[in-house]
Amino acid sequence: MSSAITVAAENIGGIDSTEVTLEPGVNVLTGRNATNRTSFLQTIMAALGSRRSSLKGDADAGSVELSFDDEQYTRYLERRNGEVVFDGDPYLDDPELADLFAFLLESNEARRAVRAGDDLRELIMRPIDTDEIEAEINRLETEKRDLDQRLEELSRLDAELPDLEEDRVALEDEIETTTERIDELEAELDEFDLDVEASRERKEEIESAFADLQEARTELESIEYDLETERESYAELERERDELETDLEEVDDTQESPERLEGRVQELRSRKRSLDTTVSELQSVIRFNEERLEDDGFEFDLEESAEQSDDGDGDGDITEQLLGDSSDVICWTCGSQVDRERIESTLDRLRSLRQEKLDERSDLQEQIDDLSTRRKELRQQTQKRSRIETRLEAIADELERREQRIEELEADLEDQQKRVDELESDAETFEDAEYGDVIEAHRDLNRLELDLEDLEEERDEVQDRIDEIEAKIEERSEVEDRRETIEDELTDLRTRVDRIEANAVDAFNDHMESILSILEYRNIDRIWIERREKTVREGRRKVSRTAFDLHIVRTTEDGRTYEDTVDHLSESEREVTGLVFALAGYLVHDVYEVVPFMLLDSLEAIDSNRIADLVEYFEEYVDCLVVALLREDAEALSESYAYVEEI
Repeated sequence: MSSAITVAAENIGGIDSTEVTLEPGVNVLTGRNATNRTSFLQTIMAALGSRRSSLKGDADAGSVELSFDDEQYTRYLERRNGEVVFDGDPYLDDPELADLFAFLLESNEARRAVRAGDDLRELIMRPIDTDEIEAEINRLETEKRDLDQRLEELSRLDAELPDLEEDRVALEDEIETTTERIDELEAELDEFDLDVEASRERKEEIESAFADLQEARTELESIEYDLETERESYAELERERDELETDLEEVDDTQESPERLEGRVQELRSRKRSLDTTVSELQSVIRFNEERLEDDGFEFDLEESAEQSDDGDGDGDITEQLLGDSSDVICWTCGSQVDRERIESTLDRLRSLRQEKLDERSDLQEQIDDLSTRRKELRQQTQKRSRIETRLEAIADELERREQRIEELEADLEDQQKRVDELESDAETFEDAEYGDVIEAHRDLNRLELDLEDLEEERDEVQDRIDEIEAKIEERSEVEDRRETIEDELTDLRTRVDRIEANAVDAFNDHMESILSILEYRNIDRIWIERREKTVREGRRKVSRTAFDLHIVRTTEDGRTYEDTVDHLSESEREVTGLVFALAGYLVHDVYEVVPFMLLDSLEAIDSNRIADLVEYFEEYVDCLVVALLREDAEALSESYAYVEEI
């Protein structure tokens, strides 16, 4: 940065309109309170890309223009529906790093996190791109859980194999026994010999009759099986229909319309937006009046008063005027003297009104949430009712189709049973003394052949299941190898994250030690961050996560050293600790390479000499350092710095 910096702003913070020129290096904004120093810092933040700047309470639009090194950066702010919308062409596309560690106002997130005693890991690691690593860790953990479930399933299947093998062996033995008996019967029939040709023809007739009977019985069993399957399916559909009808009765049959609720929600949101605007305006009025009241309602011209004192025409010493006992203040709207209590009473009423509006806004939000929830429930119920009714129609059609099929199968069964009865009756005609043994042998053979078919079918099913399990179990080594590979990859990724976290913590600790040594803050000897593991619950699982705890070492008046926590620090000590942490973040993350500005505010917890040392230290890193100070806090700073007293 080699040229002067021009900042022009309208309606930002408490600023109506201003144009200020800054110089490269250190710029000191001095003056008493309520002189828009913080608003000017917010102006620079807005031009650089931050979204944490505020629009003037009584304005609907504002703008910022920042110029340096022949470049110009603009930002436009507009109030829409109770929210401030940003537009324009700022210096930074992503201001997150600068918001965290370069724009160090009192509202800075890093400073506030330390004051509140929050876990600092998220803040420290946010600028470090570990999202890709974390996403890969999550993906691998999910795959590992799937593989674990797969291995458990394979173990269960492996345990199922011995019983299946035992069943298969038993079926093989039974098939072998049945086959042997069939062979015996067939041999008996072959040995049966009739002497005359007519007898041989009679034997063929008997064998044909029993072959027809066997075929008819097989067909009868097939029809019985199909009929049983259809009846089971029919019964299952009836159960599903009954359950759906019960579910349908339980669905809220209210006549309330989701569209009507949507209209009500939009109406309430409109009222809430109006309240947001009112609350924002009230807050701006209250803040403005509080600042003016703190300054006694007027701006005193020190040089003019001094000249009046020298000429003997003044009303007394300046200090006496500033410290007078008068309870009146100069009204900043009409210029008359007004009793302070009247203004404070008005402010109290404004605060009460703002609180009432906040309560009303909360009530509206609760109504919006309730109506939105109800609207969602109604839509879900409507969708559920539609799904149930559609399924019930499909079930009715399916029941009708299956009922017809059952009737057809019952008729087929009746016809086939008659056919079997007729064939059995025909077979019985062969039962006389001469052919009794042959008839009995055919009956046994027929029964055994049917049994053999059933046994072989059952044996094949068991063998198919065994083959299926063995094929799956063959995958175990591959699954185990993949799981081991994932374990190695997870270990490597976690080690990488651990290393990144450890390096970040070490860097923060080193820089905090350096900054604290510059400040020579006697109340605090050391500040450091400890990285530790903690167990947290994510859904149903407990997982290990890292936390960054801030530790503080202090020394008592008698020289005893002890460790303390942020909770036990005074307000000023918390401010210093938060500032040290935020400044360390500026150095750790090389923020000066991202944005050429550094903004400092709210340094009242540090005396003038220490502020001077701090500014001198960071002057080496940043192109333009802008620090807002009270006049007394700026006394020790170098006269070579650029000073801005009017904004």
